[in-house]
Amino acid sequence: MEIVVPEEFKYLYVQNAERPIVKIPNPVLRQVCEPVKKISKPTLKFIDQMVVAMTRSNGIGLAAPQMGSTQRIIVIAPGSMKPTALINPVIVDTSGEQIGEEGCLSIPGLYGDVQRALKLTVEAYDTKGRAFALDLQGLPARVVQHEVDHLNGVLFIDKVDLATLHWSNPELHDDDI
Repeated sequence: MEIVVPEEFKYLYVQNAERPIVKIPNPVLRQVCEPVKKISKPTLKFIDQMVVAMTRSNGIGLAAPQMGSTQRIIVIAPGSMKPTALINPVIVDTSGEQIGEEGCLSIPGLYGDVQRALKLTVEAYDTKGRAFALDLQGLPARVVQHEVDHLNGVLFIDKVDLATLHWSNPELHDDDI
């Protein structure tokens, strides 16, 4: 799907040192990411940069391609959850379904309803290289699914109910993924 950004939203699509998040149509957003083989100091620095960029943008999730990298790394911070990095995340189980509005820091201002699993289990590695699993439901489960999609070159606009797609000022939405 080709997105035509309305004139009043084009200012959101500027990318610079202050606004490092990659925007559509950058091709990195459509690449399948490679697993992280070693968690190095540059990896940890990159994760810190991801958390800062997500937080400054009032996001609740961010994937490495949104920062121009093809590493399998996501950071999430839905609700009151502290920012958490998931390295090489794999969703191993899902159940139920939920439909909810999503936005994306790489497509600022565009929103629509997406059907996702209600509950999931995700396995990943933490910043010290330790394996862990999270059982999530509701919004946290939605965020993980949205971000893992990014690692596979999939954007929410590929799954959105087109009838619900609409432009809105992102300052009125405080939970872009």
